[in-house]
Amino acid sequence: MRAPDSAAISPTVLELYQSQGCSSCPPALEVLSAEAGRPNVIALNFAVTYWDQLGWKDSFAQPAFTRRQLDYAHFNARANVATPQLIINGRGFVNGSSRGEVDAAIARYRIPDGGPSVTVKRDALIVGSGSRPRQATVWLVSYDPRTLQVPIRAGENDGRTLAHRNIVRAIEKLGDWSGSTQRVFRLSHARPGLARVVLVQAGDGGPIIAVRQLG
Repeated sequence: MRAPDSAAISPTVLELYQSQGCSSCPPALEVLSAEAGRPNVIALNFAVTYWDQLGWKDSFAQPAFTRRQLDYAHFNARANVATPQLIINGRGFVNGSSRGEVDAAIARYRIPDGGPSVTVKRDALIVGSGSRPRQATVWLVSYDPRTLQVPIRAGENDGRTLAHRNIVRAIEKLGDWSGSTQRVFRLSHARPGLARVVLVQAGDGGPIIAVRQLG
């Protein structure tokens, strides 16, 4: 039997929620950087704000990223949030500091078949109808694909230089998708130096049902 074409398998989306002020986060940063080098993995590094009052203000944190992690907690009836936290395809939750644990979660929490097609024509994003229609949100995530070395001068990681790969710089809600018919969304021009990915996600903080890397 022929193995499935890897190009036909939906990419795995890893979302790491972390902060430069968190002493438990550097191992998860290292794991995310390693996973980002795998084919068919989209690794996104979200810096949250709730450590900013504890000695060091994260240089990449935004309230929108903190809200996204809180949305995941609310959708999944989780009592609170913490760092580090790695979310796999909007479905699985692990600490993110163990490569073996992350690899097992990638194998377990794949995006199931039946989601919509996501295509791009010039400046238009087209989300097709799905075999399993459901209310979903279409997100555009912009991130820096480089590895950035950040010196930390205070807080729990004082004196360390932390490597950050695939730091998210913006997340934009393009609109909603109900699944019964295709929808077309207008794409703004990419910011220089940033890569972009589209996520189609059930509700706010629900499972990811489709993904498309834009470059």
